[in-house]
Amino acid sequence: MTTLDRPTTDAGSWTSDEMLAVAAARTVRAGQACFAGAGLPARAAELARRLHAPDLLLVHDDGRLGELGAVSLPELFGYWIQSGRVDVGLLSAAQIDVFGNLNTTVLGDYAEPDLRLPGSGSAPEIAASCREVVVVMRHRLPAFVERVDFVTSVGFGAGPLDRAMLGLRGGGPRQVITDLGVLEPDPDSAELRLTAVHPGVRVEQVRAETGWPLEVSEDLVVTDAPTPHELAALRSVMTGSGS
Repeated sequence: MTTLDRPTTDAGSWTSDEMLAVAAARTVRAGQACFAGAGLPARAAELARRLHAPDLLLVHDDGRLGELGAVSLPELFGYWIQSGRVDVGLLSAAQIDVFGNLNTTVLGDYAEPDLRLPGSGSAPEIAASCREVVVVMRHRLPAFVERVDFVTSVGFGAGPLDRAMLGLRGGGPRQVITDLGVLEPDPDSAELRLTAVHPGVRVEQVRAETGWPLEVSEDLVVTDAPTPHELAALRSVMTGSGS
């Protein structure tokens, strides 16, 4: 990453979704066991495996069990997820709030919702038990709210002590990667704050798409632009070509 007082690469050679996928893929480390939700998270995980983590043990949340395809669902949840053997979970959501709680259940009141969403799937277990969670989603005001309409998957609850009080094994959200930048929990308050912006993105843009008074890190940086190699690999993933 570059500091804000240095020039950044022109953002016209890639899309915001491509920047999002590349930035998310960079968070995945070689040798990890990774559970990736459908859509953007799965794309980022597959990109990481093609770029720098060929030994990534990848599990998908879209009806396929990836490299763990030979195990039963009880073994997947009991032995792998709930026991803390999955290093990182990549999740997305319809809503996220200031404490990293995720909503994939309903928009509006639960009894009479404005929109009923696909539901939880395995996300609550991933959020509860994985050693760390990376949230991957587009940064839009209706999705980044001060409090989610329904807590499907717990981030930090209502503050930094809630995960311990709830007995959750995992470490919670480590980063939220969006098409505008990167948010990370404050070490003291557990509130999400802006720690990086993508090339060509201004802090004011991020704040305008965030439904709470967004704090900005004093060490705010600019994300490194996607390299030609990263973009080629990503476009191969998106078209389903390549190995």
